[in-house]
Amino acid sequence: MSAFEKPQVIVHIQKGLNYTVFDCKWVPCSAKFVTMGNFARGTGVIQLYEIQHGDLKLLREIEKAKPIKCGTFGATSLQQRYLATGDFAGNLHVWNLEAPETPVYSVKAHKEIVNTIDGVGGLGIGEGAPEIVTGSRDGNAYNQEERVVCAGYDNGDIKLFDLRNMSLRWETNIKNGVCSLEFDRKDISMNKLVATSLEGKFHVFDMRTQHPTKGFASVSEKAHKSTLWQVRHLPQNRELFLTAGGAGSLHLWKYEYPMQRSKKDSEGMEMGVMGSVSLLQNVTLSTQPISSVDWSPDKRGLCICSSFDQMVRVLIVTKLQTI
Repeated sequence: MSAFEKPQVIVHIQKGLNYTVFDCKWVPCSAKFVTMGNFARGTGVIQLYEIQHGDLKLLREIEKAKPIKCGTFGATSLQQRYLATGDFAGNLHVWNLEAPETPVYSVKAHKEIVNTIDGVGGLGIGEGAPEIVTGSRDGNAYNQEERVVCAGYDNGDIKLFDLRNMSLRWETNIKNGVCSLEFDRKDISMNKLVATSLEGKFHVFDMRTQHPTKGFASVSEKAHKSTLWQVRHLPQNRELFLTAGGAGSLHLWKYEYPMQRSKKDSEGMEMGVMGSVSLLQNVTLSTQPISSVDWSPDKRGLCICSSFDQMVRVLIVTKLQTI
Protein backbone atom coordinates (compact mmCIF):
# COMPACT_ATOMS: atom_id res chain seq x y z
CA MET A 1 0.00 0.00 0.00
CA SER A 2 1.52 3.33 -1.04
CA ALA A 3 1.68 6.36 1.26
CA PHE A 4 -1.14 7.98 -0.74
CA GLU A 5 -3.44 4.99 -0.24
CA LYS A 6 -2.85 4.72 3.50
CA PRO A 7 -5.33 6.19 5.97
CA GLN A 8 -4.25 9.51 7.46
CA VAL A 9 -4.93 10.59 11.05
CA ILE A 10 -5.81 14.30 11.07
CA VAL A 11 -6.25 16.38 14.22
CA HIS A 12 -9.47 18.25 13.48
CA ILE A 13 -9.88 20.07 16.82
CA GLN A 14 -7.84 20.10 19.99
CA LYS A 15 -8.79 21.72 23.26
CA GLY A 16 -6.91 22.23 26.52
CA LEU A 17 -8.78 21.39 29.72
CA ASN A 18 -8.25 22.60 33.30
CA TYR A 19 -8.38 19.09 34.80
CA THR A 20 -6.91 15.62 34.36
CA VAL A 21 -9.09 13.73 31.88
CA PHE A 22 -9.35 9.94 32.21
CA ASP A 23 -12.09 9.01 29.75
CA CYS A 24 -14.11 10.37 26.84
CA LYS A 25 -17.20 8.92 25.13
CA TRP A 26 -19.39 9.94 22.21
CA VAL A 27 -23.03 10.55 23.03
CA PRO A 28 -24.85 8.14 20.65
CA CYS A 29 -26.64 9.65 17.63
CA SER A 30 -25.17 13.11 18.11
CA ALA A 31 -22.16 15.34 17.47
CA LYS A 32 -21.67 15.52 21.26
CA PHE A 33 -19.25 13.79 23.59
CA VAL A 34 -18.48 13.68 27.30
CA THR A 35 -15.11 13.98 29.04
CA MET A 36 -14.58 12.68 32.58
CA GLY A 37 -11.81 13.28 35.10
CA ASN A 38 -10.79 15.16 38.21
CA PHE A 39 -9.94 18.73 39.18
CA ALA A 40 -6.75 19.51 41.09
CA ARG A 41 -8.92 20.19 44.16
CA GLY A 42 -9.87 16.49 44.21
CA THR A 43 -13.43 16.66 42.89
CA GLY A 44 -14.80 14.83 39.85
CA VAL A 45 -15.96 16.43 36.63
CA ILE A 46 -18.09 15.51 33.61
CA GLN A 47 -18.13 17.93 30.67
CA LEU A 48 -20.49 17.73 27.70
CA TYR A 49 -19.18 19.16 24.40
CA GLU A 50 -20.69 19.58 20.97
CA ILE A 51 -18.84 20.00 17.68
CA GLN A 52 -20.09 23.21 16.08
CA HIS A 53 -18.57 24.81 12.95
CA GLY A 54 -15.18 23.17 13.43
CA ASP A 55 -14.92 24.09 17.10
CA LEU A 56 -15.95 22.64 20.46
CA LYS A 57 -18.76 24.25 22.44
CA LEU A 58 -19.04 23.40 26.14
CA LEU A 59 -22.71 22.66 26.79
CA ARG A 60 -22.52 21.56 30.41
CA GLU A 61 -20.06 21.08 33.25
CA ILE A 62 -20.99 18.83 36.16
CA GLU A 63 -18.84 18.70 39.30
CA LYS A 64 -19.11 15.74 41.68
CA ALA A 65 -17.56 14.84 45.04
CA LYS A 66 -15.23 12.08 43.80
CA PRO A 67 -12.90 11.93 40.77
CA ILE A 68 -14.49 10.06 37.83
CA LYS A 69 -12.36 7.38 36.19
CA CYS A 70 -14.54 5.88 33.44
CA GLY A 71 -17.94 5.94 31.75
CA THR A 72 -20.16 4.13 29.24
CA PHE A 73 -23.42 4.57 27.34
CA GLY A 74 -23.48 0.82 26.54
CA ALA A 75 -26.43 -0.17 28.75
CA THR A 76 -28.75 2.76 28.02
CA SER A 77 -31.53 3.16 25.48
CA LEU A 78 -31.18 5.57 22.56
CA GLN A 79 -34.12 7.50 23.98
CA GLN A 80 -32.58 8.06 27.43
CA ARG A 81 -28.83 8.07 26.67
CA TYR A 82 -27.92 7.83 30.36
CA LEU A 83 -24.21 7.83 31.22
CA ALA A 84 -22.93 5.21 33.67
CA THR A 85 -19.72 6.20 35.50
CA GLY A 86 -17.24 4.67 37.92
CA ASP A 87 -15.39 6.86 40.42
CA PHE A 88 -12.32 6.75 42.69
CA ALA A 89 -14.43 5.72 45.72
CA GLY A 90 -15.80 2.57 44.04
CA ASN A 91 -19.23 4.02 43.22
CA LEU A 92 -21.23 3.19 40.11
CA HIS A 93 -23.57 6.04 39.17
CA VAL A 94 -26.01 6.37 36.26
CA TRP A 95 -26.62 9.98 35.21
CA ASN A 96 -29.26 11.75 33.16
CA LEU A 97 -27.10 14.48 31.58
CA GLU A 98 -30.18 16.68 31.19
CA ALA A 99 -30.74 16.64 34.98
CA PRO A 100 -27.42 15.63 36.55
CA GLU A 101 -27.92 16.91 40.10
CA THR A 102 -28.65 13.44 41.50
CA PRO A 103 -27.93 10.08 39.85
CA VAL A 104 -30.74 8.00 38.34
CA TYR A 105 -29.12 4.95 39.97
CA SER A 106 -26.30 4.56 42.46
CA VAL A 107 -24.52 1.59 44.04
CA LYS A 108 -21.25 0.96 45.89
CA ALA A 109 -19.68 -1.38 43.33
CA HIS A 110 -16.17 -1.76 44.80
CA LYS A 111 -14.19 -0.87 47.92
CA GLU A 112 -11.82 1.33 45.92
CA ILE A 113 -11.37 2.91 42.47
CA VAL A 114 -13.48 1.65 39.56
CA ASN A 115 -10.83 1.29 36.85
CA THR A 116 -13.13 0.26 34.03
CA ILE A 117 -16.79 0.05 33.10
CA ASP A 118 -18.72 -1.37 30.18
CA GLY A 119 -22.35 -1.95 29.25
CA VAL A 120 -24.31 -4.20 26.95
CA GLY A 121 -27.93 -4.58 25.91
CA GLY A 122 -28.52 -0.88 25.29
CA LEU A 123 -28.44 1.37 22.19
CA GLY A 124 -30.24 -1.31 20.18
CA ILE A 125 -27.05 -3.43 20.10
CA GLY A 126 -27.19 -7.08 21.07
CA GLU A 127 -29.97 -8.89 22.86
CA GLY A 128 -31.15 -9.45 26.40
CA ALA A 129 -31.35 -7.20 29.42
CA PRO A 130 -29.14 -4.13 29.72
CA GLU A 131 -26.19 -4.93 31.98
CA ILE A 132 -23.25 -2.98 33.35
CA VAL A 133 -19.95 -4.54 34.41
CA THR A 134 -17.22 -2.82 36.42
CA GLY A 135 -13.62 -3.72 37.22
CA SER A 136 -11.58 -2.44 40.16
CA ARG A 137 -8.06 -3.45 41.19
CA ASP A 138 -8.79 -6.70 39.38
CA GLY A 139 -8.30 -5.05 35.96
CA ASN A 140 -10.46 -4.52 32.92
CA ALA A 141 -13.75 -6.20 32.16
CA TYR A 142 -15.91 -6.08 29.05
CA ASN A 143 -19.29 -7.55 28.39
CA GLN A 144 -20.60 -9.41 25.38
CA GLU A 145 -23.84 -10.62 23.85
CA GLU A 146 -23.27 -14.26 24.84
CA ARG A 147 -23.28 -13.11 28.46
CA VAL A 148 -19.61 -13.57 29.06
CA VAL A 149 -17.31 -11.13 30.81
CA CYS A 150 -13.61 -11.03 30.05
CA ALA A 151 -11.36 -9.67 32.79
CA GLY A 152 -7.67 -8.75 32.65
CA TYR A 153 -5.38 -8.63 35.67
CA ASP A 154 -2.12 -6.92 36.58
CA ASN A 155 -0.28 -10.27 36.71
CA GLY A 156 -1.08 -10.89 33.01
CA ASP A 157 -4.04 -13.23 33.57
CA ILE A 158 -7.01 -13.02 31.21
CA LYS A 159 -10.14 -14.82 32.39
CA LEU A 160 -13.40 -15.42 30.53
CA PHE A 161 -16.43 -15.86 32.79
CA ASP A 162 -19.73 -17.36 31.65
CA LEU A 163 -22.47 -15.39 33.41
CA ARG A 164 -25.20 -17.92 32.68
CA ASN A 165 -23.74 -20.60 34.91
CA MET A 166 -21.24 -18.37 36.78
CA SER A 167 -18.24 -20.45 35.75
CA LEU A 168 -14.73 -19.80 34.47
CA ARG A 169 -14.81 -20.74 30.80
CA TRP A 170 -11.19 -20.05 29.83
CA GLU A 171 -8.03 -18.45 31.15
CA THR A 172 -4.56 -17.64 29.89
CA ASN A 173 -1.59 -15.47 30.84
CA ILE A 174 0.15 -12.95 28.55
CA LYS A 175 3.13 -12.44 30.93
CA ASN A 176 2.49 -8.72 31.36
CA GLY A 177 -0.09 -6.62 33.15
CA VAL A 178 -3.31 -6.31 31.13
CA CYS A 179 -4.33 -2.67 30.48
CA SER A 180 -7.27 -3.04 28.11
CA LEU A 181 -9.50 -5.71 26.60
CA GLU A 182 -12.08 -5.41 23.86
CA PHE A 183 -14.22 -7.80 21.84
CA ASP A 184 -14.47 -6.63 18.23
CA ARG A 185 -18.29 -6.57 18.37
CA LYS A 186 -20.93 -6.93 21.09
CA ASP A 187 -23.82 -7.98 18.88
CA ILE A 188 -22.45 -11.20 17.35
CA SER A 189 -21.11 -14.50 18.63
CA MET A 190 -17.64 -14.10 20.11
CA ASN A 191 -15.30 -13.41 17.21
CA LYS A 192 -12.04 -11.71 18.23
CA LEU A 193 -10.63 -10.35 21.45
CA VAL A 194 -7.71 -7.90 21.66
CA ALA A 195 -5.71 -7.51 24.88
CA THR A 196 -3.12 -4.77 25.40
CA SER A 197 -0.36 -4.83 28.02
CA LEU A 198 2.23 -2.82 29.91
CA GLU A 199 5.27 -3.41 27.72
CA GLY A 200 3.82 -2.24 24.42
CA LYS A 201 2.57 -5.62 23.23
CA PHE A 202 -0.94 -6.62 22.21
CA HIS A 203 -2.50 -10.03 21.62
CA VAL A 204 -5.35 -10.92 19.24
CA PHE A 205 -7.34 -14.04 20.14
CA ASP A 206 -9.67 -15.84 17.71
CA MET A 207 -12.65 -16.61 19.97
CA ARG A 208 -14.59 -18.76 17.47
CA THR A 209 -12.82 -22.08 18.14
CA GLN A 210 -11.88 -23.20 21.65
CA HIS A 211 -9.54 -26.19 21.82
CA PRO A 212 -10.04 -28.34 24.98
CA THR A 213 -6.40 -27.99 26.08
CA LYS A 214 -4.85 -25.22 23.96
CA GLY A 215 -7.75 -22.79 24.33
CA PHE A 216 -8.07 -20.02 21.76
CA ALA A 217 -5.47 -19.36 19.05
CA SER A 218 -3.68 -16.01 19.28
CA VAL A 219 -1.14 -13.75 17.60
CA SER A 220 0.88 -11.02 19.32
CA GLU A 221 2.51 -7.85 18.07
CA LYS A 222 4.98 -5.44 19.67
CA ALA A 223 3.35 -2.14 18.89
CA HIS A 224 4.77 0.67 20.97
CA LYS A 225 7.87 1.18 23.10
CA SER A 226 5.60 2.06 26.01
CA THR A 227 2.45 0.84 27.74
CA LEU A 228 -0.58 0.20 25.51
CA TRP A 229 -3.34 1.83 27.49
CA GLN A 230 -6.32 1.10 25.25
CA VAL A 231 -7.63 -0.71 22.21
CA ARG A 232 -10.74 0.33 20.28
CA HIS A 233 -12.26 -1.42 17.25
CA LEU A 234 -13.83 0.63 14.47
CA PRO A 235 -17.61 0.09 14.89
CA GLN A 236 -18.19 0.07 11.12
CA ASN A 237 -15.39 -2.45 10.38
CA ARG A 238 -14.30 -4.78 13.18
CA GLU A 239 -11.09 -5.78 11.38
CA LEU A 240 -9.62 -2.30 12.05
CA PHE A 241 -8.57 -1.17 15.52
CA LEU A 242 -6.64 1.61 17.23
CA THR A 243 -4.14 1.16 20.05
CA ALA A 244 -3.23 4.07 22.31
CA GLY A 245 0.23 4.28 23.81
CA GLY A 246 1.96 5.71 26.84
CA ALA A 247 4.22 7.86 24.68
CA GLY A 248 1.27 9.78 23.22
CA SER A 249 0.94 7.77 19.99
CA LEU A 250 -1.97 6.11 18.20
CA HIS A 251 -1.48 3.08 15.94
CA LEU A 252 -4.10 1.90 13.44
CA TRP A 253 -4.06 -1.85 12.71
CA LYS A 254 -5.80 -4.24 10.36
CA TYR A 255 -6.44 -7.91 11.08
CA GLU A 256 -6.38 -10.25 8.07
CA TYR A 257 -8.15 -13.59 8.42
CA PRO A 258 -6.39 -16.81 7.33
CA MET A 259 -7.77 -18.96 4.49
CA GLN A 260 -9.28 -21.30 7.11
CA ARG A 261 -10.10 -20.20 10.65
CA SER A 262 -9.90 -23.69 12.14
CA LYS A 263 -8.24 -27.04 11.54
CA LYS A 264 -8.19 -30.48 13.17
CA ASP A 265 -5.28 -31.49 15.37
CA SER A 266 -3.70 -34.98 15.42
CA GLU A 267 -6.53 -36.24 17.64
CA GLY A 268 -9.27 -34.81 15.44
CA MET A 269 -10.12 -31.87 17.74
CA GLU A 270 -10.91 -28.48 16.21
CA MET A 271 -8.36 -25.75 16.91
CA GLY A 272 -8.20 -22.13 15.80
CA VAL A 273 -5.88 -20.78 13.11
CA MET A 274 -4.65 -17.20 13.40
CA GLY A 275 -4.37 -14.62 10.67
CA SER A 276 -1.98 -11.67 10.66
CA VAL A 277 -1.92 -8.08 11.88
CA SER A 278 -0.52 -5.19 9.81
CA LEU A 279 0.14 -1.58 10.79
CA LEU A 280 -1.73 0.89 8.58
CA GLN A 281 -0.73 4.17 10.22
CA ASN A 282 0.74 5.65 13.35
CA VAL A 283 0.81 9.19 14.67
CA THR A 284 2.22 10.88 17.77
CA LEU A 285 -0.25 13.40 19.19
CA SER A 286 1.19 14.19 22.61
CA THR A 287 4.24 13.86 24.84
CA GLN A 288 1.99 12.33 27.52
CA PRO A 289 0.07 9.02 27.59
CA ILE A 290 -3.23 8.82 25.72
CA SER A 291 -5.72 7.88 28.42
CA SER A 292 -8.76 7.04 26.30
CA VAL A 293 -9.98 6.72 22.71
CA ASP A 294 -13.52 6.45 21.35
CA TRP A 295 -14.71 6.00 17.76
CA SER A 296 -17.95 7.69 16.76
CA PRO A 297 -20.65 5.02 16.39
CA ASP A 298 -22.40 7.18 13.78
CA LYS A 299 -19.66 8.68 11.58
CA ARG A 300 -16.97 6.40 10.19
CA GLY A 301 -13.47 7.70 10.91
CA LEU A 302 -14.50 10.31 13.48
CA CYS A 303 -12.69 9.75 16.75
CA ILE A 304 -11.95 11.45 20.07
CA CYS A 305 -9.04 10.89 22.41
CA SER A 306 -7.91 12.31 25.72
CA SER A 307 -4.39 12.50 27.08
CA PHE A 308 -2.59 13.34 30.30
CA ASP A 309 -1.41 16.70 28.94
CA GLN A 310 -5.01 17.76 29.80
CA MET A 311 -6.08 17.80 26.17
CA VAL A 312 -9.01 16.36 24.29
CA ARG A 313 -8.66 15.95 20.53
CA VAL A 314 -11.18 15.30 17.77
CA LEU A 315 -9.55 13.23 15.03
CA ILE A 316 -10.53 12.32 11.49
CA VAL A 317 -9.11 9.07 10.09
CA THR A 318 -9.40 9.04 6.31
CA LYS A 319 -9.84 6.27 3.69
CA LEU A 320 -11.32 3.72 6.12
CA GLN A 321 -14.06 2.72 3.68
CA THR A 322 -11.53 1.64 1.01
CA ILE A 323 -9.37 -0.64 3.19
